[in-house]
Amino acid sequence: MADSFPSVAVVILNWNGQSFLEKFLPSVNATDYPDLRIYVADNASGDGSVQFVQENYPKINIIQNSGNLGFAGGYNEALKKVAADYYVLLNSDVEVTKGWILPVIRLMHGNPVIGACQPKILSYQDRNQFEYAGAAGGWIDRWGYSFCRGRIFDTTESDTGQYDNAAKVFWASGAAFFIKAELYHQAGGLDAYFFAHMEEIDLCWRLQRMGYQIWCCPQSVVYHVGGGSLAQGSPYKMFLNFRNNLIMMHKNLAGSERFIIISARFILDGMAAFRSIIKGYP
Repeated sequence: MADSFPSVAVVILNWNGQSFLEKFLPSVNATDYPDLRIYVADNASGDGSVQFVQENYPKINIIQNSGNLGFAGGYNEALKKVAADYYVLLNSDVEVTKGWILPVIRLMHGNPVIGACQPKILSYQDRNQFEYAGAAGGWIDRWGYSFCRGRIFDTTESDTGQYDNAAKVFWASGAAFFIKAELYHQAGGLDAYFFAHMEEIDLCWRLQRMGYQIWCCPQSVVYHVGGGSLAQGSPYKMFLNFRNNLIMMHKNLAGSERFIIISARFILDGMAAFRSIIKGYP
């Protein structure tokens, strides 16, 4: 690392997100890292996104997928065409800071057991607040419900430096997801059946089953808008979260533990659905 830098490919998956590209590509394009390539992988947008990148960022590589393959399928298809030591899967609604890549690569490259990592993710709207989708690294509880350092359920914490230590976590956020490229393909990539939501947690779980660790590197900071594809409270988003979580549990648990936890989840999720109906949520 002292003499050479691993190659890094930042891959931004886009679907009709020209407004986000206009706003946030400048920060990505200003990234300070010696061996960096930037890609926009487009899921057949119809809003002029590809033309915008071609005209304004001719040095950024464009990968055009055949259709809207979702988050998982879109990345799987695009990353077949990207050669690098490390991939960074970056949401289009993320503002990065100039030196955001190097601290994460130093951490990962110096620790071969780390398979994936994320930066500290703060809210773009309230820059002293952790952002919902990842915060300072994620965990799942006994029953498979996800939470983060810096976020429990829908409540996020203010960033006062309480998570400024690099730390092992259970999952890294797909909003800014660093992974060793070789491991991405060895693990089979993201599960395309998920389409969107929970797929990065599933991948992190599979990496851990392969013997690797997941970390958060808070010396790197990004700011995330959130809800760029599916807004919070969207019925379809709620469906994907509940369905994909159960699929993830079925895939990664075994034997009696799988039966007990998934059975309990049907009861708990049924109660949550009933509560939503009573309260008039979608």
